[in-house]
Amino acid sequence: MLEELRITGLGVIDDTTLPLTGGMNVITGETGAGKTMVVTGLGLLFGGRADAGRVRAEPGRAVVEGRLRLAGRVADTVHARIVDAGGEPDEDGSLLMSRTVTLEGRSRAHLGGRSMPVSMLGEVGEQVVAVHGQSDQLRLLRPAEQRAALDRFAGPEHEKLLDGLREVYGRWRHVVDDLADRRRNARARNQEADLLRLGLDEITRVDPQPGEDDELKAEAQRLEHAEGLRTAAQVAHQCVAGGVEATDETPDATALLGTARRTLEAQAGTDPALGELAARLEEAATLVGDVSAELSAYLASLDADPARLQTIYERRAALRALTRKYADDVDGVVAWAERARTRLSDLDTSDELLDELDREATRLAGEVADLAGRVSASRQEAAARFADQVTVELAGLAMPHARIEVAVLPRAAGKSEPTLTVNGAEVGVGADGADEVELRLLAHPGAPSLPLQRGASGGELSRVMLAIEVVFAGSGGPPTLVFDEVDAGVGGQAAVEIGRRLARLARSHQVLVVTHLPQVAAFADRHLVVAKDTGGAVTTSGVRVVEDTERARELARMLAGLPDSDLGIAHAEELLAVAAKERRPRA
Repeated sequence: MLEELRITGLGVIDDTTLPLTGGMNVITGETGAGKTMVVTGLGLLFGGRADAGRVRAEPGRAVVEGRLRLAGRVADTVHARIVDAGGEPDEDGSLLMSRTVTLEGRSRAHLGGRSMPVSMLGEVGEQVVAVHGQSDQLRLLRPAEQRAALDRFAGPEHEKLLDGLREVYGRWRHVVDDLADRRRNARARNQEADLLRLGLDEITRVDPQPGEDDELKAEAQRLEHAEGLRTAAQVAHQCVAGGVEATDETPDATALLGTARRTLEAQAGTDPALGELAARLEEAATLVGDVSAELSAYLASLDADPARLQTIYERRAALRALTRKYADDVDGVVAWAERARTRLSDLDTSDELLDELDREATRLAGEVADLAGRVSASRQEAAARFADQVTVELAGLAMPHARIEVAVLPRAAGKSEPTLTVNGAEVGVGADGADEVELRLLAHPGAPSLPLQRGASGGELSRVMLAIEVVFAGSGGPPTLVFDEVDAGVGGQAAVEIGRRLARLARSHQVLVVTHLPQVAAFADRHLVVAKDTGGAVTTSGVRVVEDTERARELARMLAGLPDSDLGIAHAEELLAVAAKERRPRA
């Protein structure tokens, strides 16, 4: 859960800290006090888009900090990802997060004691928190979002089936597009292939080898200076070990080292230091002997061969002819040839290849149709369960006669998507299958079954959204849920039922609710009030926890706008008493 949230320099909030609990946290306050900035701060903390226009001019940057304490599989997943990225949780297992946005729009993120990309905050947010506001209700009106909601409810096995469909669909579309492109651009492909073959033929005749130009250059240099190299090697060899032209009286390095070693060894018994020096001279003699052998081998290999030198000149000229056309060096020419061979296979428009691709496209189309049919059957099964569970929740949200239907319909053929035969019918098929999903509401018995966007009022839509979230919460999901005024347009008994449902949700999740409704606020485990301070030159807002008498006064203000009204406070205390009876210990 999110234990603490600190916001600095964001909108009307100068510097405030929200101590949060694991149950239901309610945030209330007058219109314009800054409740929205709390939700905005949460969005920033979990990787949301930064808006420099919300940063206060003084201090010139907005900072949002939070402390997470996670448990179970979510903790294992999040902590492992953060450790991989170079961060680490605190010693007590909690995780510190922060996001900074400047007036210029620059943004920085820190996670687990390390600077991180903002996208990492987003990754953590996907695992930890789900934010629901009025914009989410509007999103739920889109068919694609309704299909995604049903797929999410259907469970992990359905997701695996859907992932398999997407993978096969991608391969099928790639083959189909490739086949169409080869047929459509056959002439241009053949012309390009002819040019590539000419280049490959020329390179194949020369047969360049990687690194060959450097090796030939070095060999040519040796042959061009063979006499000078021979003289230098002979003189060095003579000095080290005596040469063929040296007389018997000519001392060499090997003999001198041997004499020195023996002389020191003769006195080693008198002074051990000379024995150590004698041993080092023996090592030097061995090294000089190795050099002598290598010089001898070098002299034997050195050959001034004019014919070989001419051959090298001709070979280097042939290589230069290739590098002028295809690359800067021989290695580049070899790489060009490899790319050309690969490209030739891509340009192939032979009848044999086209027939093979046609067969592959047909095979993959069959797989796509089969998987789309299985996905459709899985959605049909999930749709019935989803509709039943949401309907049950609506009954508890003061909509006892309402019913939700989830229609899974075949997608009409002939649109922008390809058409296949699925379950015996011609339908349009996309990466997400061959279905259109539509949530429908029957507001009361005898009412027509209408799509949500036509059949639900603002208040009903809020309750449908909450019912769906309660159903989702029962099947897992993020441990922290944020509701930003999703109760707009609701009042009376329906408001009480929304509060009751949110309290029930808080038994297994941390719930943060921004609300104007006292009936909802009464169910909170912790009540936070955002209040304006207009005493200074600049208006600011802060957040404080209210309890006991203060809480009743805040509910009275929400009820009638009269925080000091005895009647309003009595009504507020009655609300609190009703809510206290409903609350149960958290799971």
